[in-house]
Amino acid sequence: MLKAQDVEIDVTERVARRQGRELPLTAKEFDLLCALIRRAGEIVSREDLMHDVWHTTFWTSTKTIDVHLGWLRRKLGDDAHRPRYITTVRGRGLRFELAPPGVDVSQMSESQRMNTNRR
Repeated sequence: MLKAQDVEIDVTERVARRQGRELPLTAKEFDLLCALIRRAGEIVSREDLMHDVWHTTFWTSTKTIDVHLGWLRRKLGDDAHRPRYITTVRGRGLRFELAPPGVDVSQMSESQRMNTNRR
């Protein structure tokens, strides 16, 4: 089980939920979400995402990631301009946020932090 914020992923069953509701994700959207939540709070490079999600190191465009990311953000109810879940870090990659905007991660209880990103 993986968890960050109000998103939970059952890797074995390949089911993702937000606020307890199942998200209708495609296989690649699910894999992209897993790759980001496994490293929640960290910046994940596009190269790492191409390797982890598409199992390739060869790519000439980031459009594949951008398209799937757009679909995933819509299904999460996220906004690229005011992200709650997935932040784009220009020139570096993407980060799944440990907490929503305005919540100081250092103020989260130890159990909340441990619950985030379980494998």
